Amino acid sequence: MDVKPTLRVLSETDCPGRRGVVDGQTYQRLVGWPEIQPTDRVRIGRATYKPGTVEKLHWHPIEACYYVIAGRATVRNLNGDAFEVGPGSMIYAPAGIAGAHEWEVKEYLELLDIRATNETDRKMQFTVDRETKRSYIDLEDLAYREAISFKSHY
Repeated sequence: MDVKPTLRVLSETDCPGRRGVVDGQTYQRLVGWPEIQPTDRVRIGRATYKPGTVEKLHWHPIEACYYVIAGRATVRNLNGDAFEVGPGSMIYAPAGIAGAHEWEVKEYLELLDIRATNETDRKMQFTVDRETKRSYIDLEDLAYREAISFKSHY
């Protein structure tokens, strides 16, 4: 039997960082991105945050799992319950508004962002108004996440 190996070893230097979804965040695409290493079902990224960064209350249409590598932050759920996280903490956010969460970064934060899909348009996040529970996403954010295109098809 002739089997062609598919194992691939990457270095973080193979994966350039880019602006994240909020000021103070940098996001590095690691595995599951077409330009880096395509996969069937999973996407992994590395996010870093500067101290003082706040990522507003939001939810995703897919489940998300975060593993804290370094730093400290407060994560709050939809009700405002606060959880202090640091190295070794894992945060699991189920899909939908019930899994809504926000980040308040205390010191430089580094985490792995793990998603159970490689479909970019499903990796969106919807900001939530805590009082009304109304969710929204800005057009610029949709475009940044490659979920829409303004290109003409004519």
